[in-house]
Amino acid sequence: MLKLLVNRFLTALIVLFGSLFVVFSINYFLPTDVVDTLMSMNSSDPEVAQNLRRELGLDLPFHTQFLNYITDIFHGDFGTSAIDGEPVINKILTQFPDTVLLALTSICIAGAVGLTLGVLSAVHQNTIVDYVARVIGLFGISMPTFWSGILLILIFSISLGWFPAMGSEGFSSLVLPSVTLGLVGAGFIVRVVRNSMLEIIHENFILTLRAKGLSERVIMYRHALRNALIPAITMIGVIIGDFLGGTVVVETVFARQGVGRLVADAIVAKDLPVIQGVVFFTAILYVVINLVIDISYSIIDPRIRRNQLGG
Repeated sequence: MLKLLVNRFLTALIVLFGSLFVVFSINYFLPTDVVDTLMSMNSSDPEVAQNLRRELGLDLPFHTQFLNYITDIFHGDFGTSAIDGEPVINKILTQFPDTVLLALTSICIAGAVGLTLGVLSAVHQNTIVDYVARVIGLFGISMPTFWSGILLILIFSISLGWFPAMGSEGFSSLVLPSVTLGLVGAGFIVRVVRNSMLEIIHENFILTLRAKGLSERVIMYRHALRNALIPAITMIGVIIGDFLGGTVVVETVFARQGVGRLVADAIVAKDLPVIQGVVFFTAILYVVINLVIDISYSIIDPRIRRNQLGG
């Protein structure tokens, strides 16, 4: 198990370094930089801009700037905002709790709805239950979040008045954006769980369990479902990464605070340090989440651990 953890950790570091390099390269080769943003608000003197670039180290070669950036990152310095001069990491950590709350609530809805409908759809294949579950899954995948979000606002906020349409105050303001995101995640989970369950229930070990006289409920929910969870966990991990990375559309539609709203505002203001910081922070979340998923595979199915370790 220790060998597996070390291998996964080293792989995560390589992916993280690659992400850091890509993010920095994109920012470096853009036709504008942070000085252009600052000068557009204060001065247009070329000499002032040149001096400012020298002070910020933007006149240094690519490799030197990249090494400096890596050093700053390891010290927890993601740069400072070009708009208000506030440290980027402070801006991210201030908005992150709202995004975490929205993401966790949404993934709970997605997991509960997706797993339930996916299992029921597979167990009751080609029945009305199966058709309804597949329609719900297709709706979740097909509908853009901005459209479903506006639809929920029209029905449950404007027409019925049950929930507020905007804001981040209280649990009631969390319901509609969570359902909007949860439906998207549930749609993917339904399809993955259904397909996985249909493959597993035709495996030889399922036939053996039936021959031993086990009830269909025990076979489906204790044995088949456990094996079907592996691809479902992969999908859930990807969805969590998307949600935590910043739900830009949903947080904008519902006027909520969060990392997604932060990066959307930064794009409008051309605040490159904030955009770069949020993108790399998102990459860190993806790497950590995928590392946890890889480890969870081994806990769910010991055969995977033996294969990974070459035994």
